[in-house]
Amino acid sequence: MIQISKNKNIEKSLIIIKPDGIQKRVAGKIISRFEDAGLEIERMKMIRIDEELAGEHYKEHRKKSFFGSLLKYICSGPVIIMVVRGPEAILKSREIMGPTDSRKAPSGTIRGDFGEDITVNVVHGSDSPRSAEREVRLFFGENF
Repeated sequence: MIQISKNKNIEKSLIIIKPDGIQKRVAGKIISRFEDAGLEIERMKMIRIDEELAGEHYKEHRKKSFFGSLLKYICSGPVIIMVVRGPEAILKSREIMGPTDSRKAPSGTIRGDFGEDITVNVVHGSDSPRSAEREVRLFFGENF
């Protein structure tokens, strides 16, 4: 196991490789990008998200017009759920992924290289320590 110095800003982030990432067969490439950036994969599993779990995960979007299509998309196939850990893991992960809208994401980012648009964008990552904690607990349980 990799030991990381305690004097750095060590964080955890939840990462989801979404159904299009699995369908396009780029999951391995995506995982490698996080590892190549020095992040440790602490937990990983492949699941199919049901509508109830998806609704809880995306609860901040409930009243938005795209909520229904977002749930349909995330439930459309298997996903890989990971917890990555390391110095400034949230910021580093978001830089690796690129902007949410894949059409605006630069080449060399996950979304720029593999995504299609703002919804079909291959990957999700926590956007803050607070959301990371909530999302990790949602997908891996209270004791994680």
